[in-house]
Parts: sequence; C-alpha cells; structure tokens
Amino acid sequence: MGGWVVAFHDPVPVARQHLAGRGHEHGAHRHLPALSRRFRFQERECYGFLVSHTFPENIILAEDSTGAGERIAKVIARAGICSRRDAEKMIEEGRVALNGEPVTSQGVKAVDNDVISIDGKPLGEPEPARLWRYHKPSGLVTTHKDPQGRPTVFANLPKSLPRVVSVGRLDFNSEGLLLLTNDGDLARRLELPAGGWTRKYRARLFGKVTQADLDKLATGVTIDKVKYGPVIADLERSKGVYSWATVGLKEGKNREVKRVMESIGLKVARLIRIQFGPFHLGHLEPGQVEEIPAKLWREHLGIGRKKRTEADAPKKQRKGSWAPH
Repeated sequence: MGGWVVAFHDPVPVARQHLAGRGHEHGAHRHLPALSRRFRFQERECYGFLVSHTFPENIILAEDSTGAGERIAKVIARAGICSRRDAEKMIEEGRVALNGEPVTSQGVKAVDNDVISIDGKPLGEPEPARLWRYHKPSGLVTTHKDPQGRPTVFANLPKSLPRVVSVGRLDFNSEGLLLLTNDGDLARRLELPAGGWTRKYRARLFGKVTQADLDKLATGVTIDKVKYGPVIADLERSKGVYSWATVGLKEGKNREVKRVMESIGLKVARLIRIQFGPFHLGHLEPGQVEEIPAKLWREHLGIGRKKRTEADAPKKQRKGSWAPH
C-alpha cells in the first residue's frame, strides 16, 4: 500500500482506522481536525492538497486525445463559459454555430482554426485552467441564478475571480469545501464518481445512535428504489440526542448523507464537507477562497499542460466575442 488510499474490502474496521478527527470540540470554528497528525510516510498538506510521493492510478485523469479535434461542448466548457452539460444544452437549443453553420449534433468536433460562436458571437480564447478551494457558508445556493431569488455562491465570491463553475454542489444549508474552476470540462471530470474520490463530511446528527447503527451503512442502502453505495460513518462523540460523526462516501448523490441517515432514524442538523478527494478544507474561514497553484494540482492529478508553439499562443479575446452575462 502506498500510504495514500486504503481499499474498502472490509469498510467498517477501515473507517475506524482511517477517518480522523475523533473526540474534538464542535464549535462553529473548531470543527476541523488537525489532519496533518495522521499523515504517513512523506505526505503533507499544501494549499489544502494532500501531497504524497505515491498516487493511486485510478485518480489519474488523462486528457481525451481520441479522434481529430475536440467536441464543441468540451471546447465551450474549457473556455470557462459554462459546464459541459450546459454547453450541450446550448447546442440542443440551436445557439451554437461552427464556422457559421448551426451545430445540430453533440458529436461534432472542432480543430484549432475553427470558429465557434454562441448566439452569433465568436467564442473567446480560453484562459489556462485554474482551480480554487472555497469554504461555502450555509445559506447559499450553488448555482449562478436561483429561480427563488435566494443568495447564491457565485454572487458572493470575490470580484477579483474570473467566471468560475463549481465541482459538484453543496446544498443550501450545507457548508465546507467546494472546489471552483474556470474550466467547465475540468469540473465535470473531477466530479464524476468514476474517479473514485472520497467525499468526507462532519455531520451533527439528531437522534440516539451507536457505532453499530452507523456500520449498517457500510454495505450501501436502497431508499425509494434509489441505490446508495457504501457510506463509512465513524461516531466521534455523543451528548444527549446529538452526536458528531465523520462520514465518507464516493458517489455524492443529491442529499445523500441526509437520506441515508434518515434511513436509520437520524436527522442531520449540520453538514460540513472537509475533504474532496486529495483536497482538504484545512483552515479556510467561511467565505474564503484560495487558489491551488497549477503546478500542484496538474502534477498530482496527472493532467499535463499542453506544450505550445508561438503560433499556438493564446490570442486576445476578439472584440464583441461571446461572454456570459
């Protein structure tokens, strides 16, 4: 074992060995365990990133180099306009053109000299991909526009940030680590469950609970015909009807932690994400954003920067080019 990831062949004992942060106080600003205490071998934390000399193969995210050119939705996402999913919706709505011709298929690809336009305006040159850690406070919706008029994450980010998209989402009342990037395609690849990354949370639970109760979740549960994968929950402390637990999962389905806890008779009173794959919340204050240096995350995620010639150097955004509103 490289000292980085434990295979969950027997998830319950692994949870007790591997999940950190037991026996801590749980005030609003004292909910994060000193993660560096459990780092082994040559591991350390830098910008909230777990740096190790070994890296599991299933976390390497290779570039898609199959076929000539790249799918148009992917190009739009890489330009930081929106996520790949939203770019596909734009294509479905007939808003995207390639060299002046409407794009009618998701499979159409573009090469270097092609001109992609959205709503009649050419797409600007993409900026290099960047990645940030953000401590999402409770009471914000992870969306750019909310139909109900609630405050959003993106409206509350520092004005110095470019347009960014989130890697996955956190519910309105959930808190903690949210990764942000200006590259929609990167966001999509990081959030896919196929990457095998563990999302780790601190949960304040309402209701009487024992470790044996939580261990029932280690083999997965089915709720209303929806199958949830293994959830590794480690009871930290209890006082009356309230308890704190560390919860680890890999799928990240909508409201997964709350639903699986409800299946064993518990309510989640507070939920704080403290880890997403190798990235940790660390000591970021609520609302604080910190960029992760590209050299760190590219190297450790197995994403190399493409070499450029002078002819490939980014050009300035064309006047009148399409930009998100």
